[in-house]
Amino acid sequence: MTLHLIKLCVGCDSIEDLADWQRRRLAELKKKRKPLQLIHVTRMTPKRGDELLKGGSLYWVIRGQIAVRQRLLDLRAVTKNGTPHCGLVYEPKLVHVIPRYCRPFQGWRYLAAKDAPIDARMVKGGKHLPPQLRAELAALGLL
Repeated sequence: MTLHLIKLCVGCDSIEDLADWQRRRLAELKKKRKPLQLIHVTRMTPKRGDELLKGGSLYWVIRGQIAVRQRLLDLRAVTKNGTPHCGLVYEPKLVHVIPRYCRPFQGWRYLAAKDAPIDARMVKGGKHLPPQLRAELAALGLL
């Protein structure tokens, strides 16, 4: 069964902020001739890694809303200041989801596939509406 992770996106006020930060990070890696991989380092290593890597995603919470996801590619052992950490490797493509409220928490949490918000592109109609309005209408069942 597929399992996901959910994480607060601290320091970003919007999906565009996250996208800009990740673009800058990839450009910086390219300039240094390092592998072009986005990695988020976290203190704890998920024990259910096999389930996460079977199609799981990293869902980002931005300003109290689950807003976007990125597919998880790998979990890597990382050492930071002599302490073991985990590197969450994820693909650069941002997939918008129907926003949903999420209370604050520390670290990351597992998110069952049945509880994950649906991708915004799966919502039919309203293609020319602003994303936030489209998400609100979809949440009300009007799209």
